Amino acid sequence: MSPRAAWRLEAEGFREVYDFVPGKVAWLAAGLPTEGTGPHYAVAGEVASPEVPTCSFDSRTAAARERMERAGSSYCVVVNDAGIILGRVRARDLGTGDAPVRDVMQPGPATVRPTAELKPLVARMHKANVTTILVASEKGRLLGVVDRSRAEALLRDPPIGRPLL
Repeated sequence: MSPRAAWRLEAEGFREVYDFVPGKVAWLAAGLPTEGTGPHYAVAGEVASPEVPTCSFDSRTAAARERMERAGSSYCVVVNDAGIILGRVRARDLGTGDAPVRDVMQPGPATVRPTAELKPLVARMHKANVTTILVASEKGRLLGVVDRSRAEALLRDPPIGRPLL
């Protein structure tokens, strides 16, 4: 909401009013709730799950394998101490030994911003035949992962009374 609108709400007697500077799309991308009957702008951030197995660049493949098994995942995202995505390791690339993750990771996996519009993203995922895509901040920090089936469910069943844009 704009600062002017926030001041107006305070003048009307509302006591807990905040000016969310990044804007509505950023609010939606963070998966925060909205109200009203206006159109719903579905974005990647609202369906992205923060539950993503991660490992460090210096991890061993045995540790990565254990994290994947614990999470029930076929991949592990390689991140640095700041959570910046460095690569991705797939279970099928681990082999049977205990090599450094950096030797088997795929550098530069595809990512999208949390504000990516969901409908074209799902179409892109179908075309590329992928079921998940990583969500990252503009600085490359891992925010989560979009599961295509979860995204399709939101597109099929938008919030009640909220047509999709």
